[in-house]
Amino acid sequence: MLTQLTDRDWLWIAAEFYLVGFLVGTWSLMRGGKPSNFLMNGIIFTGYLIQLTGLYFRGMAVGGCPLGNTFELFQFTAWSATTLYLVVGVTFRSSMLGFFTASLSASLTLTSLLIPAWDATRREHIFGGNAWIEFHAAFALFSYGVFALLALTAGMLLLRNYSLKSKRLGGWFSFLPSIMDLDLISVRLLGAGVSIMTISLAVGSMYWMRDTESVNAFKLILTVAIWAAYALTLSLRLRGKLISSRFAWTCIILFVVALTSLGPVNSSRPPEPPVIGS
Repeated sequence: MLTQLTDRDWLWIAAEFYLVGFLVGTWSLMRGGKPSNFLMNGIIFTGYLIQLTGLYFRGMAVGGCPLGNTFELFQFTAWSATTLYLVVGVTFRSSMLGFFTASLSASLTLTSLLIPAWDATRREHIFGGNAWIEFHAAFALFSYGVFALLALTAGMLLLRNYSLKSKRLGGWFSFLPSIMDLDLISVRLLGAGVSIMTISLAVGSMYWMRDTESVNAFKLILTVAIWAAYALTLSLRLRGKLISSRFAWTCIILFVVALTSLGPVNSSRPPEPPVIGS
């Protein structure tokens, strides 16, 4: 029976697991308890493996990394953020970060699945068999996953800062990591995201210089602008010019801008690659 599932079926199941993680965490918080680290990570990891299976089948169908339409871009961003959480986030032993990660992944995956127009067509071989261009695109979008997790930690930083200023230290606020821990992981995530995106742009530029006519100017300007904004944010933070709530709000706003840019960037792709029906 499992072999009869389509890639979208697998992705629906993964989204439901992420949603269950969010609901379980919400139920624990409403009852005044802390979400279980073991249970939360188990649900997220299961959803992650199922989503990876769906993306694998989608990649086999389109002949490459599935980054050909807005649906795939949102799915890959959610997968990237979850990957980073499972690799790095669990070391902080914060079930609240797991709760927020499940919330983000559920939101991104369900939104993409509930908008059929985003997956109306599937582009085949969009990278023309060029492994370096595929690496560039996948790395660039993986950095968006890093920035997604950064936005989560920034949101938690705002909540922790609010709880301290309002002297609300009990309830579910007590489950949040300390400001120092949240600030530390936020800076590290920002540095990692900027580094990954820099590598992606460096790889892409080697091919852009060879064939500048193939480069979509709008896509290039938008991508570089997002990279520059994050790089400037990192520079200001390291110099102590952007800290606390202003730093957190900047990270959240930048991610919203980056996320909303995925649609325009995807629509700017040239129409040459063949497409197959969904």
